[in-house]
Amino acid sequence: MRWEIVVGLETHTQLLTRSKIFSGASTDFGAPPNTQASAVDLALPGTLPVLNRAALEHAIRFGLAVNGTINRRSVFARKNYFYPDLPKGYQISQYEIPIVQGGAVRIGEKLVRLTRAHLEEDAGKSLHEAFPGMTGIDLNRAGTPLLEIVSEPDLRGAQEAVAYARTLHALVMWIGICDGNMQEGSFRCDANVSVRRLNEKLGTRCEIKNLNSFRFMEQAIEFEAARQIEILEDGGRIEQETRLYDPDRNETRSMRSKEDAQDYRYFPDPDLLPVVVSEEMLNQVRRTLPELPEAKRQRYVEKGVPAPAAALLVGSRDRAEFFEKAVAGGAAYDAVANLVVGELAGLLNAEGATFEQSPVSPQEVAALQTRVADGTISGKMAKDLLRSMFNREGTVDQLIEARGLKQISDAGAIDKLVDEVLAKNAKQVEDYRAGKDKAFNSLVGQVMKASRGKANPAQVNDILRKKLSG
Repeated sequence: MRWEIVVGLETHTQLLTRSKIFSGASTDFGAPPNTQASAVDLALPGTLPVLNRAALEHAIRFGLAVNGTINRRSVFARKNYFYPDLPKGYQISQYEIPIVQGGAVRIGEKLVRLTRAHLEEDAGKSLHEAFPGMTGIDLNRAGTPLLEIVSEPDLRGAQEAVAYARTLHALVMWIGICDGNMQEGSFRCDANVSVRRLNEKLGTRCEIKNLNSFRFMEQAIEFEAARQIEILEDGGRIEQETRLYDPDRNETRSMRSKEDAQDYRYFPDPDLLPVVVSEEMLNQVRRTLPELPEAKRQRYVEKGVPAPAAALLVGSRDRAEFFEKAVAGGAAYDAVANLVVGELAGLLNAEGATFEQSPVSPQEVAALQTRVADGTISGKMAKDLLRSMFNREGTVDQLIEARGLKQISDAGAIDKLVDEVLAKNAKQVEDYRAGKDKAFNSLVGQVMKASRGKANPAQVNDILRKKLSG
């Protein structure tokens, strides 16, 4: 019996603000414990929350980017539960009327629907390892602004869930609302996983909390789905619960029974007025939105960039911006794209560097491609030269001059080289004329070898074919 894995993701995106969502305390990562927890964060008597405007603008920015509905009036609610690192005994979140409703994220040809995106504050952190036999509480994160992005159960399987998470991760960084640092907890996912037989109704879901790595997310979903399938095939039933993933053992384990909304006793927070988004504010945020990845990808394809290369270019904003600068002077889109997502991306990955840190500037990549376009060097030479430019051995023109790499494009010179090769390789000529196409490639190789790689490959192919068909 075939099973279908159904996944919905709840993604906690830490918003890129200098201060917390309801207080002026810093959101900088790595400070000593409890040094960035204000009286508001500590819930001391008499303190009142004040909404951070930047956090609200970031939420609107996201809603516009995914074509969601921006609620002109949204409400903060108190989500009541007890946990040692939650000072107030409740979390300020949004429930019935969130800031963003609906929207969608595209992964390949599939559109993943979003249920909502709502603003909320983060809790503190319990430290178990640092205090043997005890638990320490660090409230530096308490009050950090989060945008929780909830998808519909549209994802099928672990790989599709990871593809969605990666796309969402790239998007929130692209529009500048999150730094995307998963190691520091800036982007964390909870995966709701269920299984069902094909065409049956949705099964009972279990939630896997706090997945902060794409690799762990894939492993956790695959394990959890297998666990549920085994239970159902043995005649058991799935209990709705919250589970944790243990990467050391590659397994999920039960944490607590899954709460429903009524368990949290949501009610509107009396200390916070409803949030009203004006037309002026909406337009102001809309004006700051950059060209989005999908629109940019389509534009690149229209300019002649192969679809796979275009998808890679818009995988990160710094890569796309690098490419834009490289083609700004008129260099061919497709050729520059191949250099950027191919050779240069490989060199940067090997160094653990970003395109912003590239030792080869966009203008230098454009100059390199210009030398290919004007026939000075071949495409293969360009890749070799890019490595040397990456190592700061000189500019493209300096390297061409120093290494005597100028391509031979003189038809007469190439014609002479072809004649010499044909005279020395009568057997291969005979094989080609007998229908053995591989012989042609061998003859091209002989000409390129005779020219020490300097002959223009396109001209070699053209002249060789004419002579062999004569």
